Amino acid sequence: MFVTELRFECFADTTIEIVEKAINAFLEALRANGQILGREFAIAFNDGEFRVRLLLPEKTSLANRYHSPWVKVTLAGLTTAKLLAPREKLIGQDINSEVSSTDTPSWQLLYTSYVHMCSPLRNGDNLLPIPLYQLPATFNGDHKRIIKWQTEWQACDELQMAAATKAEFAALDEITQVDSDLFRRGWDLRGRIEFLTQIPTYYYLYRVGGESLQTELARPCPRCGSLDWKLEQPLLDMFHFRCEPCRIVSNISWDHQ
Repeated sequence: MFVTELRFECFADTTIEIVEKAINAFLEALRANGQILGREFAIAFNDGEFRVRLLLPEKTSLANRYHSPWVKVTLAGLTTAKLLAPREKLIGQDINSEVSSTDTPSWQLLYTSYVHMCSPLRNGDNLLPIPLYQLPATFNGDHKRIIKWQTEWQACDELQMAAATKAEFAALDEITQVDSDLFRRGWDLRGRIEFLTQIPTYYYLYRVGGESLQTELARPCPRCGSLDWKLEQPLLDMFHFRCEPCRIVSNISWDHQ
């Protein structure tokens, strides 16, 4: 991934309040389309211009060809706020993040965790993140629903990893149970992505707990009950189960690895 800086200059009299709303709307539209990563963006005002540093999936993530209808509307909103089109300065590659996938995958999956800022859609051949703007829009012109699902999944993951409150158990149910609201929304998004891309797309079902390694190896698919989903060799050294009809991948409980 790459770090870039956007600079916004005023071409006429305006106010900080108007500029703030216009820039934040533009950044939120970019985020909803997967063109920038993260949740919070510090906007600095200095020497008559506004600057913000952003994390991008690729060097070309802000290219016009990737803009959603919402991004285009907010670009026009910058002009209304008396701002010139943003000037971009690429800072360099981020050494603390993953490289985005550039190859067409043979299969893909929805997978995230509370420590990941990248796209939740991963290349099944190498687990590298696939920039969402490379896909056709999933709903309403962009990928906001996928970003929202990712944010909720990460929040639940962080709660269960902290293991400090009763909320841990409710959060764990959301990411491990096939009858949870979070699973249903994510699994539906998975189906939408598969329909749009025509690439087999799976949902990662987190697994923790269980009585023993033996019971883990014998557990059925939680959605259809099939015992045929246990793999002879784990995929990507991580996924020990894959149910083809249900489009689910999962791991042997982390408690027994």
